[in-house]
Amino acid sequence: MEKGKGIMVGGRRWAVEFSDNSIAPSSRDIPDPPGFNRASQDQDDSSVSRQKKDSEANWKSQKAWEVAQAPIKNLMMMGFMMWMSGSTVHLFSIGITFSALWQPISALRDVGKVFEPYKDSKVELLGPKLVFLALNMVGLGLGVWKLNTLGLLPTHASDWVSSLPPAQDVEYSGGGLPLY
Repeated sequence: MEKGKGIMVGGRRWAVEFSDNSIAPSSRDIPDPPGFNRASQDQDDSSVSRQKKDSEANWKSQKAWEVAQAPIKNLMMMGFMMWMSGSTVHLFSIGITFSALWQPISALRDVGKVFEPYKDSKVELLGPKLVFLALNMVGLGLGVWKLNTLGLLPTHASDWVSSLPPAQDVEYSGGGLPLY
């Protein structure tokens, strides 16, 4: 650049265009300093990238286990809400019970979507998925148990009386002799 003469780039008076090869010499023209080895730098870059990938895989594995154990919090909260709703059949207890049934069902349906962000060739997701499934099955069992305590499941013989055939008469009584 000449003294007193600015370069106009993009409408600004003193901006410098770095892609101009006449200003700065090419990096190929400058020799490497003594003791510098480009091969060792490439090895360091590969080891750093490998460490970065390993730490990312560890992070994904840790997060997958956190997601797998998340239904425990939901179980505690839902159990407390079901206890507070009581054992009588009314709108609040039925709503809590069906919520307790719906959440595990939807979680079991979407297991693949839940663990999708943690998919990696270095991350084993079978264990977290099994824990997630087991905890949601416990939540489903808790909801079914609450349905039973409310008396909404047909578990007794009296619940099926209308579908049973009438009982056969074992003996018949025709009356007695008249008393005079």
